[in-house]
Order: sequence, then C-alpha cells, then structure tokens
Amino acid sequence: MLIDGKTRLAAVIGNPIKHSLSPFIHNLSFQKTGINGIYLAFELTFSDIELTLETIKRLNMFGINVSMPYKQAVLPFLDCLSKEAQLMGAVNTICHKEGQLIGYNTDGLGFLKSLENHNNFKIAEKTMVIIGSGSAATAIIVQAAIEDVKKIIIFTKESYLKETKQKMTLLAKKTRTVILTYALSQKKIFEAVILSADLLVNTTRIGMDGKSLALPSHDVRLPKNLLVADIIYYPLETPLIAYAKKQGLKTLNGLGMLLYQASISFELWTNEKMPVQEILPLLEEYSQQSLGV
Repeated sequence: MLIDGKTRLAAVIGNPIKHSLSPFIHNLSFQKTGINGIYLAFELTFSDIELTLETIKRLNMFGINVSMPYKQAVLPFLDCLSKEAQLMGAVNTICHKEGQLIGYNTDGLGFLKSLENHNNFKIAEKTMVIIGSGSAATAIIVQAAIEDVKKIIIFTKESYLKETKQKMTLLAKKTRTVILTYALSQKKIFEAVILSADLLVNTTRIGMDGKSLALPSHDVRLPKNLLVADIIYYPLETPLIAYAKKQGLKTLNGLGMLLYQASISFELWTNEKMPVQEILPLLEEYSQQSLGV
C-alpha cells in the first residue's frame, strides 16, 4: 500500500477499540481495489467526539465507523441521518459527502446481506426469533422491519423486559411491524414460538466463553427448516451453533455480519464494492489468530 500526498483517511472510533478487526478489513479492501486510502483505529473519550467529527471535514476524510459507546453520542454533530439510523437512534458509519456528515447504521443490513449471500435467505415475509435487545438486536430488528419481515419475537433478560417492550412498541407503530417481547426465562413460550420461526438469531454475548448456550434450556427442540445465526465471531462455532448443527440445521456465525456491514460502509465512502468473497477466508484466518492470542 503506497501512502502519499493523495492518500485519504478512514477510521473507527470507540473505547476500547484496539481489538477491532475493521483496520484489517478496510486496509485489505483499499489494497485490493487500488483505492488510495488508509484506515486506522482511534480510542477516544466522550470529550473528543465533537472535535473528532469536525476533523473529518477539515482533513477531507472518507468518514469513520463508530463503535461503542459512541453510537448515540455522535448524533448531535451530524448533518443528516439515513432512515434506518433515524429509527435506531444510533449510527455506526459516518460518511463525508460534499462537506456534510451523514450518519448510517449498516449493522442490520450487513447481517441480512450475510444471510442472503451465504444461505440464500431473504427476511421478507419470514418470522424471526431474536435473543437479546441491545444495539445489535435493535439494528437487525429495524432493518428486518424495513425489509418487510412478517413477525419478530424478542426474548431478553427479565431486567430488560419493561424497557424493551416500551422501545419495541414505538418501533412497531413506526414500521407497522408485528413485534412481540418475552423474557428469555419463559421456556414454554420460547418452545411454542420457535416451532413457527424461520430464523433464530443470538445477539447477546452468551456463548463467547465457548460454554454457555443462548437458549432457555439444553433440551429445546428446534424445527428442521430453521436457520440459526449467532453474531458472535469468536469462537466461530459457539455452543448455539454447535447445538443447531447437531440437529442438522443450517447455521451462520457472526463473521459474515462483520464483513458485510463493513462492505456497506466501504461502498458509501468510495463508491466501490468491497471484494468480500476474496476477503472472507483471509478474515476468518486472521480473526482466529489475532483474537486467539
């Protein structure tokens, strides 16, 4: 990669952020597409946010990705928001176009693209069961609603139940989508609901330890046509993925979501498509080496 006077900068901000795989993905993409760019990771505090966003314009950067805990904090400093970012109330991508900073959220669309490209699965008119109610879950739920999902059933911790119901009631009204919310501990409801589901998604951290199963119990029978996805990408095979495979089901880990949400950001910045099929096997190898240290 040649860095010269014409090289443009992109970056990711967050705290912590040094573990991010985004620099690997985007710098490899710049290299393979021949675009004169470089991508870095910056660990910031909340007091840095306003000046950082001003700097995007001053340095004529492509833009930035935004990681936790700043996905809401950047909103007051943006010129406009995309539809999905408005509905979510959070952004993960900021694009610098003609002196304006435009906020997007590519997480949900990245997840759905990973399903479509690796399993030929389209969310329209499907029933989705989702475990968790955090920012990743919200991104997936919003994008699924935009793309005409039939029904969304959320299972979350009891402590988050009231807040999640309130948030999802508002979202259901805005998108005219059927969204139901239950406690994850309600095993019988889960067992009944899952029988008519097309997609099961774990958006929590449950399973990152390689031991914990993101289900109400260890004896839940999953329907034979269910697609099971886990947004965790280390380990690549979580206990949920292993559990689904034992029942003969199709599965998807979180590496696809990571790559496809990045590809959407890359295209917004450069107007060029990221060569995802070339990058995916390299990312899989690199992620296990770097995160396994």
